[in-house]
Amino acid sequence: MKHFITILTLPLIFCCGSVESQDEKNSNSVNRIFPQPQLPANAVLAPEFTLSTTSGDLVKMSDLKGKVVLLNFWGTWCGPCRVEIPDFIRLYDKYHESGLEIVGITLPRGARSVDPKQIQRFMDNWQMNYTVLTDIKEHEAQRVTQLYGQALGRSIVGIPTTLIIDRNGYIVKRYVGPRTEKIFYNDIKPYL
Repeated sequence: MKHFITILTLPLIFCCGSVESQDEKNSNSVNRIFPQPQLPANAVLAPEFTLSTTSGDLVKMSDLKGKVVLLNFWGTWCGPCRVEIPDFIRLYDKYHESGLEIVGITLPRGARSVDPKQIQRFMDNWQMNYTVLTDIKEHEAQRVTQLYGQALGRSIVGIPTTLIIDRNGYIVKRYVGPRTEKIFYNDIKPYL
């Protein structure tokens, strides 16, 4: 009788163990910790946000967890922002397969929101191959900019402003003003 009970319970133990292992394998990347270099002393967790693509798809910051993100606050009207676009295109082409995401948050020139169709035409003209986000209804991109300034302890007042966010969602580097592909690559390389 003891052998019979043992024979019945062994498969049950192994079965339950394999279910837990499968659950762990299928766990959402939002809860995973990715090996990354040591955080700088001034690193802060990137705040959650939701913005829209030009086609109306919603994108959350948490959707990008597990990726190395170059988060670029920019405007179609901004000359220095335009200088960076070819560098972002090349970076995306070279390192997207290694886990790089480039996300532009489009800011308006004044108080009015930017028309998504206008942004899409701009993207098409510049052959932008990376994600560009804008308002869902009105002024959300400006609120995200304020939120990130608060998180960093310093307002984002100049654009372009670009942040490197590691795979675990921490802001590890901030740039104000345009940078080159080489500078961005040297700083994202340890996180890829």
